[in-house]
Amino acid sequence: MSKINGNEIRPGTIIEHDGGLWASVKVNHVKPGKGGAFAQVELKNLRDGRKLNERFRSEDKVEEVSLDMKDQQFLYETEGRLVFMDAETFEQVEIDAELLGDRRPFLQDGMTASVEYYGDEALNVRIPQKVKCRIVETEPVQKGQTAANSFKPAVLDNGVRIMIPPFVGVDEEIIVHTELMEYSERA
Repeated sequence: MSKINGNEIRPGTIIEHDGGLWASVKVNHVKPGKGGAFAQVELKNLRDGRKLNERFRSEDKVEEVSLDMKDQQFLYETEGRLVFMDAETFEQVEIDAELLGDRRPFLQDGMTASVEYYGDEALNVRIPQKVKCRIVETEPVQKGQTAANSFKPAVLDNGVRIMIPPFVGVDEEIIVHTELMEYSERA
């Protein structure tokens, strides 16, 4: 672990604060007219999911934590727990499904995801940024509707609803950006 200044915190930085491990979600650097500059940071607890807003001045020192990442294969879900397997050692680890939040439907059987560890404790899962999905329900393609900013609603094979361009139809495969939860391109 290394100490960093409060103004060096960026989104995704993991710090030890108030006896817990926190990931910075949003960072807003503020320079008021009077007084010193500070960083307004939204933190998320990696163990229980609590959120916290903290203000760090540039002279504040915080402990930055680095997590070990291992690529592991998703096997199945049981009782709200996701089971992953290490491809080298065949060890299995269970992780709370709530860690993925809205991105959970994009986790597919057999998919390789990056599991973040702090020592032997699995804290977070990063799924691939782009995932292939099939459209199961949408409005039919209409001729002449090619406006650049027009989108129509669609339901994917995993049950997620997103907006897609008008030229994409039912049973077509598309690439979905999992962090933005939006259409990226045709598969």
